[in-house]
Amino acid sequence: MKTAFVFPGQGAQTVGMGHDAYAASAELANLFRQAGEIVGYDLATICFQGPEEKLNATAVSQPAIFTVSAVLLQAVRMGLTAPELKNIQPDICAGLSLGEYTALYAAGAMSFSDTVRLVDLRGRSMQRAADARPGAMVSILGLDETKINDLINDVITKGAVSNKDLSAVNFNCPGQIVLSGAPKACEQAAQLAEKHGASRAIPLAVAGAFHTAMMDPAAEQLRTALQRISLQKPACPVMANVDAGVYTGVEGIVDKLLAQLVSPVRWQQCVEKMLADGVERFVEIGPGRVLTGLIKKTAREKKVKIDLVTINGIAGN
Repeated sequence: MKTAFVFPGQGAQTVGMGHDAYAASAELANLFRQAGEIVGYDLATICFQGPEEKLNATAVSQPAIFTVSAVLLQAVRMGLTAPELKNIQPDICAGLSLGEYTALYAAGAMSFSDTVRLVDLRGRSMQRAADARPGAMVSILGLDETKINDLINDVITKGAVSNKDLSAVNFNCPGQIVLSGAPKACEQAAQLAEKHGASRAIPLAVAGAFHTAMMDPAAEQLRTALQRISLQKPACPVMANVDAGVYTGVEGIVDKLLAQLVSPVRWQQCVEKMLADGVERFVEIGPGRVLTGLIKKTAREKKVKIDLVTINGIAGN
């Protein structure tokens, strides 16, 4: 069975995440300690005890989600989740937004310490960019890409905003597309969504307009760090969010990770590409179950197995 390991992005965090793994193994607990030393604060305690508002801050949630995902990946490799997953080698790895870094780590392209440093800088840089220029995001349910573009054009016409103030940035699954941009534009999009046939519009609790040009300052701050780290050839192919292409070597990794900060995330296309390439089993590794739901909706016509990893086993779907 062709298997993909998939890793969640920002928004998957929840207070208490990773505590069972920390308690299960000294080796796993040590990964939390290493990450805390790199970021300079007690990351484990924030993951386990919160407070929620601190864990949800972009600067904290990104290294926290990566660390918990990496810990659970190691738990999989050690056989602490399910015996059938022990030492399993994925045929491909993929992650949503921040999760692309975890996917590259899982494939051996980046070291644990380098990845913690990168996602810590990524989170802090995005937080600074958002503080300097406030933005918003809203998830629109029930519209395809054509109708989303009609909605955006309607907002631009009625709201006297430019096309730089609102764009579609997360193509998550059929019928779920996230818009990002100026707060006023996102608010108007939510108000007009039903008129265009949307079933629901959900404002997201995020710090800024992620995956737009408003994140250009964050990309510039991340550029030097990405160029300095030692990249290795991935042990298996890794999906790139920006174009649903595949990394098979180190070529393109830096450029695409930088582009990802300011460009749309094509998660639906990534899943469709993996399905077309014969993936029959997806193993979601990390906090939450966001990707499990998105993959189910994308793979409606396919017979696939989706496993959600927990420290006590796997929940089959």
